[in-house]
Amino acid sequence: MQDTVNAFVNFVSRAPTGQGPLSGLTCGVKDLYDFAGHVTGYGNPVWLKTHQPAPKNAAAVDRLLEAGVRCVGKTHTDEIAYSLMGVNAHYGTPTNSAAPERVPGGSSSGSAAATAAGLVDIGLGSDTGGSVRLPASFCGLYGMRASHGRISLQGARPLAPSFDCVGWFTKNLRLFEKTARVFGLEKKALRNVQLLLPEDVWALADAEVQNALKPVLARLERLRGKARSIVIAPDGLAPWREIFRRHQAFEIWQCHGRWIERHKPAFGPGIKDRFEMARSITKQEFLRARDRRKVILQRMDEILAPDRILIMPTSPGPAPRRDANLAALEDFRARALAMLCVAGLAKLPQFNLPAASLQGAPIGLSLVGAHNTDETLIALAGRYEDAYGNCA
Repeated sequence: MQDTVNAFVNFVSRAPTGQGPLSGLTCGVKDLYDFAGHVTGYGNPVWLKTHQPAPKNAAAVDRLLEAGVRCVGKTHTDEIAYSLMGVNAHYGTPTNSAAPERVPGGSSSGSAAATAAGLVDIGLGSDTGGSVRLPASFCGLYGMRASHGRISLQGARPLAPSFDCVGWFTKNLRLFEKTARVFGLEKKALRNVQLLLPEDVWALADAEVQNALKPVLARLERLRGKARSIVIAPDGLAPWREIFRRHQAFEIWQCHGRWIERHKPAFGPGIKDRFEMARSITKQEFLRARDRRKVILQRMDEILAPDRILIMPTSPGPAPRRDANLAALEDFRARALAMLCVAGLAKLPQFNLPAASLQGAPIGLSLVGAHNTDETLIALAGRYEDAYGNCA
């Protein structure tokens, strides 16, 4: 294979170990999942040099191999998965085939880029703060953050364990459905669901994004009834973002602080600042964030119980341009996190539909459900495509 989009770290491959619904298909694996006998590089050259080969494959990789997939190589990730844009100071930025002048999104950047370019059928990623959802929106892909704890992360490098989730990309919804079943998400008939329109999330998206997504929303309403407008966070989503940011950062430092202090890796712009912030979070700040997260979990349980689905933009806009300055990227990241933190804080599944195009670049519409309603989100996407064809 010729890597035309800088998606791959290497082409260390794994042959299928069984035959199944994914036989004959290929996968790119984010370089935070272990391959037996090889060092997992985690997006940083110092990490690569200071860790030993993995004793066995990650559980998610074995699931795919048993279903007949050939894993053709490891794909790029942002450094220690601590970013959303797909820009890596050491290894470069994978190309977003759907909009080559724009970033692919991260931290599952290589898996998204390889899938969008047609180099692989399935891109295995992970999602902590949006690392599958945002690249899926940017690259025009189906992508999902599974419910927290639903799919095993054994053999995957942690970022913030109470947020980390398995996720994956495809260009085709039917293949996405097959992959979901391999991961234990069984096909289910769509129940009578009520659509909810979170006004505060929509308000964070650019007006052009809102207008571009309205036709898709109208079609969903024709299928499932008029969406009911709600406000998720009466005091604003910015405080939710700060709860997420502090809670996540404290966990990240607990996972990686000792390694950072010992080896002093030269992180790239943005990544360095985030780790310095993570170092500064006190236990008292974390405990306050954890207590406030419990209130958010309770509120989201009430909003989404039962059979209710949030319909909202995945991102505030199309992918930023590759030549955007750091300040612009950080501003976009802050707005995106305020939208993406809802599912992260409440441990919810979120599914990205490649819904529309704006300024020649894809934009996604998200379906968000209660914990462990992953199958319902996929079923609603399937019903939409049965009625209207591919969203994008």
